[in-house]
Amino acid sequence: MISLFDTLSSTVKPLELREPGKVSVYVCGPTVYDAPHIGHGRFVLVYDALRRYLTWCGLEVDFVSNITDIDDKIINRAQAEDSDIFAVAKEWEAVWWKTMDRLNVKRPDHTPHATEYVAEMIELVQELLDSEGAYLTDDGIYLSVADVERYGELANQSIEELVEGAGDRAVVGVQKQHPADFVLWKFSKPSEPSWPSPWGEGRPGWHTECVVMSLDILGEGFDLHTGGLDLRFPHHENELAQAKAAGKEFATHWMHNGFVEMGGEKMSKSIGNTLNLLELTEKYDPRAYRLLILQTHYRSPIEVTDDTLNAASTALERLDAFVRRCADLEKVSADDQFMDLFRSAVDNDFDTVAGTELAFNEIRSGNAAIDSSNLEAAALHLANLSEIMNAFGIDASELDEVPSEIQALVEKRVQARADKDFITSDAIRDQLTELGWIIEDSDGTAKVRRM
Repeated sequence: MISLFDTLSSTVKPLELREPGKVSVYVCGPTVYDAPHIGHGRFVLVYDALRRYLTWCGLEVDFVSNITDIDDKIINRAQAEDSDIFAVAKEWEAVWWKTMDRLNVKRPDHTPHATEYVAEMIELVQELLDSEGAYLTDDGIYLSVADVERYGELANQSIEELVEGAGDRAVVGVQKQHPADFVLWKFSKPSEPSWPSPWGEGRPGWHTECVVMSLDILGEGFDLHTGGLDLRFPHHENELAQAKAAGKEFATHWMHNGFVEMGGEKMSKSIGNTLNLLELTEKYDPRAYRLLILQTHYRSPIEVTDDTLNAASTALERLDAFVRRCADLEKVSADDQFMDLFRSAVDNDFDTVAGTELAFNEIRSGNAAIDSSNLEAAALHLANLSEIMNAFGIDASELDEVPSEIQALVEKRVQARADKDFITSDAIRDQLTELGWIIEDSDGTAKVRRM
C-alpha cells in the first residue's frame, strides 16, 4: 500500500483505508473569480496523478473536489464589474473546467458547491453555538479556538505562534475573545449576498464550507484530505478545529503539495508573479506541465519558467518519438517484475520522480533495442513505458493524420493570429477542442494533435 507524508504527524506513513479496497479523497478546489494560474495547475495535476495511480493499483477512488462560489473575492469582482456574484462565479467556473479539460484532468466524482450547502453549514454553526464552542458577536459568529484540543497541531505550532498574521485575522471583529478565533458566519453588509439564519442574514465563513461538504459526502473518518501547502494554515487547521469542536472524526491522513516558484520567489497574486494556466496550455503542450509536475517531488517547491517547460517539452518529444518508432511492433504485456519495481518506487511517498526516471530508462533501452534489431525487447520496453504513462495520465502523441477540414481550421487560426484577430483565433481554438484536437502555436505556425 502507498505511504504518504502525513502533515499532521510529520511522518511518512501508510495510507490507512477506512474500507479495504476503497479510498476517499477530498481536495480543496478553486474559488471561482478569475482565471486559474499555474499554482492551481500544480495541485490539480498532483492529485489527478495520485488518483490515476491509485486507480491503476486497483483501488476504487471516491474523489471529491469542491467549488467555492461565495467568497469575498467573488463579491469584490462582482462589485467592480457591476455584476451579479452568481454570474461571476458561473463565468469563471466555466473557465476552470475548460482549463482542466485542456490539462486532461479527470472530473471529480463529486463537485459540491458552497452555495448548495448553506443549510448544512447553518446546522453546524448552531451545533457549535449550542455546545458553547462558538459565540455570537455584532459582526458574526466565531469559533473559540482556546477550547479546541491541540489547536495548531496541523500547522505544528502553538496558538501563540499562530496569532501573528493568518487569513481571516486581517478582517477581525472587535468583540473576538481571542486573536486566533475565526469566523463561522458573517453577517452581511449592505449590497452583499446573504442567506437567512437563526441569528440574522449572512453567509458562511470559508473554513466552514469545506468541513461541511467533505463530511457530508465522504462521512466521518475519510481517508485523505489534500491541498496546496498554503492551505495548511489557516484553512485546513480551521476545518480540523471545527470538526473537533463538533465531536466529529475528520480526515485520517493530510497531504499537501509544495509551492510553485517563479524566479526563485513563491508565486503569489499579491506580488504579481502569477501565470495564467490557460495561456500556458496555449503556449506549451499541456502534457509538458504535467510532466514537469511529475519530475518534481510533490512536497518540493517547483520552478516554472520557459526553461523548465521547454525541458519538459523536449522530454515529451523523446517519448512521442519512441512511441512512433514502435508503431509496427507487436503488442505485448508489461513485465511484472519491472512493474513491481515501478510500484515499489512510487509507493514511497508518491515518488513520481523515481517513476518518471524509470519511464525514460525504458525509452533509452527501447531505442537501443531497436538499433540492435531486438524488436522483442523493444516491444517489452514499450509495454512497460505505456503502463507508467497510463498510471500517471500522460498519453503519447502518435501524430495522427490530420483531416483536411481540421487543417483548414488550423490555417485559418494562424492567419487570425497574424492579423491580431484574437477573438476569431480563440473561437477556432475552442472549435478544435470540441472536435477533439489540441492546437500548439509556435513562431507564427501551429500544429494539432488529438486529445
